[in-house]
Amino acid sequence: MQLITNQTFGGERSLYKLSDAKLDHVTILAGDSPIKHGTNLTLTNCDIEGKYPLWINTNTVVDNCLLKVTARSGLWYLKNFKVTNTRFECPKSFRDSDGIEIRDCTFTDAQETLWSCRNVLVEKSSFDKGDYLLAHSSDIRLKNIKLNGNYLGQWGRNIEVFDSEIHSRDAFWNTENVTVRDSYISGEYLGWNSRNLTFENCTIESLQGLCYIDNLVLKRCRLINTTRAFEYSTVDADVQGAIDGVVNPAGGVIRAERIDELALEADRIDPGATTIITGETPRE
Repeated sequence: MQLITNQTFGGERSLYKLSDAKLDHVTILAGDSPIKHGTNLTLTNCDIEGKYPLWINTNTVVDNCLLKVTARSGLWYLKNFKVTNTRFECPKSFRDSDGIEIRDCTFTDAQETLWSCRNVLVEKSSFDKGDYLLAHSSDIRLKNIKLNGNYLGQWGRNIEVFDSEIHSRDAFWNTENVTVRDSYISGEYLGWNSRNLTFENCTIESLQGLCYIDNLVLKRCRLINTTRAFEYSTVDADVQGAIDGVVNPAGGVIRAERIDELALEADRIDPGATTIITGETPRE
């Protein structure tokens, strides 16, 4: 494997079609597509300024690097990409890629990040300004992430979330097969227009959350400041504590300590399709 160390490169396609190489303490200055069409590359302790730095690369490992603001749209059309201990200051990272592993990374501007990606693993990472994170992506596993940004996972499929803190308006819209465990989620219109959503041991704060869902499951969850829950959803819910409000569920079972406001309007839904149980301990 070729070793490139303590060097600086600039200009367009400065390391074009590089293969079987390790870059250590390398600086990539301004210039488009500096490491495009690479194969079997390892980058460690590198600073990257150039725009579109890693496109159409296969089998890439990145550790302890910095992608600066100017490295926007930096990692597209990748296959088998692993990144650890790296700071992303640029938006629009990762698109149309397959086999992405992200661990111990910080994204300070995560707008339009991880779009149309498949087979994604993210652990111990944070995302700020993360609007539309993981849009149109599938087969995703998120563990111990922190997100501040809106519209998480829209149009996504096969998503698992564990031990995470999510602040995202309209998270998981138009999704299918989503499971969230042991997490905190705050989002005004959580989960609308989706199928097969499951939340276990979660705290959920969502003003008009969990509506228009086909097959919604809640296990040992808490609902905070949720005033119009479950509208037109089919639901199997075990809620710890009270629910502020439930409006016109389409069917199923709702268990809670109490429901402060309940609307079952016969001109909009079949009230008999939903069983309401209050004052019982949620099931294990």
